[in-house]
Amino acid sequence: MGIRDIVEGKREWRAHLARVKALPPDYQIVYKEMQKYLFKIGPVDLFEGNLLSRIVEFFEEGAAAGRGVIELIGADVAAFCDDLVKDSRTYAEIHQDAVGK
Repeated sequence: MGIRDIVEGKREWRAHLARVKALPPDYQIVYKEMQKYLFKIGPVDLFEGNLLSRIVEFFEEGAAAGRGVIELIGADVAAFCDDLVKDSRTYAEIHQDAVGK
């Protein structure tokens, strides 16, 4: 990874955060909780598949439609996140596989 990749990555992350800050306050709170949860469980495609960007798009559409965030995802944020990544491998699983071999 070169300097340009790092700079571009930071630029993309800042743009992503600006989109999050443009969401209604309740959406921002839920997004931050989802982000913490997803960082904790560590699905491999969290960054590769732009999962966080897809979540923001989903939230932007819900907010534009006038729907509340809980109406959109349900009351259990962790269950919603688990459903998003149910078919994804986690870094913990990859590590366990490597250690077990």
